[in-house]
Amino acid sequence: MAPRHLTRAAVAGLATLALLGSAACGSGFDDDSSGTAQQSSGPANLQILIGSSGDAETKAVQDAAAKWASGSGNQATVTPAQDLTQQLGQALAGGNPPDVFYVDAARFADYASVGALEPYGDKVSNPDDFYESLRTAFTYEGKLYCAPKDFSTLALEINTDLWTKAGLTDADVPTTWDQLTATSQKIKAKGLVPLALGDTRDRIGAFMVQNGGWLISDDGKQPTADSPENVQALTYVKKLLTDGYARYPKQLDAGWSGEAFGKGKAVMTIEGNWIKGALQNDFPNVKYKVVELPAGPKGKGTLSFTQCWGIAAKSKFKDQAIKFVEAMTAGDQQMAFAKAFGVMPSRQSVRDQYTSQFPADKPFIDGAEYAQGPVNAPKMDSVLADLDTGLQKLSSTDPKSILGSFDKNAKAALGG
Repeated sequence: MAPRHLTRAAVAGLATLALLGSAACGSGFDDDSSGTAQQSSGPANLQILIGSSGDAETKAVQDAAAKWASGSGNQATVTPAQDLTQQLGQALAGGNPPDVFYVDAARFADYASVGALEPYGDKVSNPDDFYESLRTAFTYEGKLYCAPKDFSTLALEINTDLWTKAGLTDADVPTTWDQLTATSQKIKAKGLVPLALGDTRDRIGAFMVQNGGWLISDDGKQPTADSPENVQALTYVKKLLTDGYARYPKQLDAGWSGEAFGKGKAVMTIEGNWIKGALQNDFPNVKYKVVELPAGPKGKGTLSFTQCWGIAAKSKFKDQAIKFVEAMTAGDQQMAFAKAFGVMPSRQSVRDQYTSQFPADKPFIDGAEYAQGPVNAPKMDSVLADLDTGLQKLSSTDPKSILGSFDKNAKAALGG
């Protein structure tokens, strides 16, 4: 998961959705997804489109694909997309999609709802080995569509030098909301900014989960934002902002929280494990540690960000594509990817192996047990963009009005 995920524009896929919407009419997607697409026994020349975080990821996937191809008698061409959402949308709409491609959890329901994806999830060996929160992210209408590729969660990062400068010890590491407030009070008293907090649902949403709330029902059919749990959560975050305990990145002259943290403008931040690479590249001298997010009144909660290996419903090589995904999601291959470009494996069976190799990342992987994935419903891009606009004005807006507006907009989108 590269830092691009933290700043993705919620409206990025609107053109894609229009393409998919028109393509779905008479496209044969639905017929294909029931298994009637004409199949070829091969050997296959699989076309694989990935949204790469950089050269390390591209090389790792190309090497793994070449290894699979040479061992199976097939060919596999891996292409890193310039803009995955746009290129994939155009390819699906044009009726000539790649056989295999990355699908972001935030985009998944849009593709699944128009029959663009082959629902192959139960054909991969041991699907229950994938973390439950990740399986849920790629389940639509009761079917597991695709195998989770890897994932990220949010945790709390602490600048250890600034922590010491503020006179704090390990006893001050916050494990509850009350402790977060108390620790922030001590930090602010020393003239430092306690917390850099991203100004969208992709960060603030964690507080809702910690209070037993979320934006949409488990089945993705009903909006659930305007609830007492969510109102209480946003009221808490609003107080952090108005008391000066939390600051949005733009208030700290930064593009995202990780930049503010790297520049030493805040003692703590809430980010995913992509911050590790970003800090190594841009702020290599910052010393920090990672702990789990403070629990809310209803317990621990975090957000997960994940992608799956999508297979096109129109692929002529579905059997070979499934075998390819099988190889890419094997435990040893997931560990190779983790070492190559810093992702966390989606299979629970390699969890211990991963945490022994990367002990500092244990708080991130522990979060898989209580993580909430993105909103899993189609046609929600503009609704979520409006929510983020509301959250950006949280310090001067009634939380209940922000949540009520989301429910109203979401109901219209879901009903449509």
